Amino acid sequence: MLLGVAAIIAVAGVVFLLLDKLGLGRLPGDIIIRRENLTIFFPIATMILISIILTLLLNFLRRF
Repeated sequence: MLLGVAAIIAVAGVVFLLLDKLGLGRLPGDIIIRRENLTIFFPIATMILISIILTLLLNFLRRF
């Protein structure tokens, strides 16, 4: 069980690195606040897009 969770977290980390290279972390609607030694990132538009894609994918898979 613990190895499965670790594998999912590792795969999610790789996916997020690849998505960043595609530019999905810089969509209009993603909020970035930068100060001298602080950066806060709210990927609102990216999370909405990922949510829509996962919802469509899981609904498609559930039908079969």
